[in-house]
Amino acid sequence: MLLLALPLIAAEPAGYKYWSVSELKGYAKTLAPKLDEHKIAVADRIIDHGSYFAAMVHREGGNGIAEMHDAWADLYVVSSGTGTLVVGGTIPGGKAIAAGEIRGPTVEGGTRQKLSPGDIVHIPSKTPHNVLVDPGAQITYFIFKVKE
Repeated sequence: MLLLALPLIAAEPAGYKYWSVSELKGYAKTLAPKLDEHKIAVADRIIDHGSYFAAMVHREGGNGIAEMHDAWADLYVVSSGTGTLVVGGTIPGGKAIAAGEIRGPTVEGGTRQKLSPGDIVHIPSKTPHNVLVDPGAQITYFIFKVKE
């Protein structure tokens, strides 16, 4: 009787996904080779369910592109490395790259927040933000995006 119940106990629910700490930390090594001389960031979308999705992002020395999303909130969980998040303020010279998505060279007048492994950050929609990485440094983080 117990043997008949084992498949029911062991089955994972549809859509269930588990990422171990070592798997998340491993993204720094697997994503870094995907960078070239023109890129300072690379992302790998690891789950997508329409109203939310998640990706692992790896950045190396340099300032990323400033961005703002009208309908998406971001949740970052830093797995390795360090950086500085600039959040709030404005994006001078920002341009719409798609409906509700603004990109620009920098965030002006925002608050700076140092980021280190284990840190968790929530960025509401309609909030300019940018991750800066010092030359020679790197940061890898899990990003969970939720449509508000």
